[in-house]
Amino acid sequence: MWPENEQTQNLLNLRKEGDHTAWNVLLQRHRSAVQRLVHMRLDNRIRQRVGVSDVVQDVMIEANRRIDRYLENPGIEFHLWIRQIAKDRIIDAHRRHRATAKRSVDREHRLYQGGGVNHSTMNLANQLRDDDLTPAAQATRKEMADRMEEALLELNDVDRDIIIMRHYEQLSNDDVSRALDLKPAAASMRYLRALRKLRGQLLPQLDSPSTED
Repeated sequence: MWPENEQTQNLLNLRKEGDHTAWNVLLQRHRSAVQRLVHMRLDNRIRQRVGVSDVVQDVMIEANRRIDRYLENPGIEFHLWIRQIAKDRIIDAHRRHRATAKRSVDREHRLYQGGGVNHSTMNLANQLRDDDLTPAAQATRKEMADRMEEALLELNDVDRDIIIMRHYEQLSNDDVSRALDLKPAAASMRYLRALRKLRGQLLPQLDSPSTED
């Protein structure tokens, strides 16, 4: 999801030397990842008032405003820095339109968006599969994706967020540890616990046949 760090660092070095063309290239390279993040986490009802592209543009403007300060003391990798700006802008949008979005952004907005089964959802479902799954559940890919997301929404905020970070944002364990200010071992343990909780909720659902009224 996020561009490789080596070329990012080269572009940052050029920007530090005053090359604004390199800075524009760097922002453009990260735009699609930021857009995907906003698309995943922005409440559907908020989108009726503010579009994903509007939030993305706000992120780019804010990154441009802060870049000199970041270059003086980076602290974290660039993709984690711009990711945090994006999350802040999403939170701001949620607060501004609180009357029409009273529940949390992640709980209200389904990660699955039409037009085919979300590959991240299916990859995660496949990782949690075992021999106990019924053939019918294995065959019904769309149903698996829906049930996976229902199970995700039943997790607490911390467990759900770390799974989204690892599987939907495609962040590494080191990235997650830095984003959450945890040691890598602690981030890994928290992720594994979250997976166990998710699997415990998901498998009984998938093993139970659907019923019709």
